[in-house]
Amino acid sequence: MTQAHLVVKHLSAGYGGFLVLRELTLEAAPGLTVILGPNGAGKTTLLKALAGLIPRQGEVLLDGAALPLGDASGTVKRGLALVAEGRQLFPQMSVAENLELGGWLIPKAERARRLEQAFSDFPKLRERAKQLAGTMSGGEQQMVAVARAMMSGPRLLMLDEPSLGLAPKMVDELLAIARRIADAGTTVLMVEQNVRKALAVADRGYVLERGALVAQGPAPELARSDIIRQAYLGQA
Repeated sequence: MTQAHLVVKHLSAGYGGFLVLRELTLEAAPGLTVILGPNGAGKTTLLKALAGLIPRQGEVLLDGAALPLGDASGTVKRGLALVAEGRQLFPQMSVAENLELGGWLIPKAERARRLEQAFSDFPKLRERAKQLAGTMSGGEQQMVAVARAMMSGPRLLMLDEPSLGLAPKMVDELLAIARRIADAGTTVLMVEQNVRKALAVADRGYVLERGALVAQGPAPELARSDIIRQAYLGQA
């Protein structure tokens, strides 16, 4: 399977008559791309716009073809999956049931195969298969959310603040999972608040402030840039 390549041209999006993003142009090439920026920069709005969940203007192309707007199942069929901030699991359903919902568009036999693959990729979840999702820790729930998104077999996985509110050890584990997913062939676009750790696992990064891109480049170069060192790493 060829890794997905997302190209975004002159993207504007917002809520009602208020534009949050203005004329953004960026891409997520095969590998792991991270979107950084302060609260209120428009990072979550960007992922929602790419997923077609809010109105947008401009071009959003996955392997050269436009992604649908306002058609969730169509977006999933095209190969995009979004793990939204807050995880959005069904707390009164088991881990296995939550995972199966991620494969609702595929035939039952294939869904069973992907469930087994999910348990192989996330061994901790096999041990918790019958546990109610709502009784798990925040980090474990985030792991379920990522595994559920992978059930659809995406070519592009978008993660919104996967480390939010998690203990440092779990942050490391989840970012390592994102890196592993990218290395296994799924393009990853990740919004992340932990700048240092995100750049350590990413291939490329963008910095978003007030709805506009203010920096971009290969992750190692971005980590050494003045804008990152001064604004996000506390270095003069």
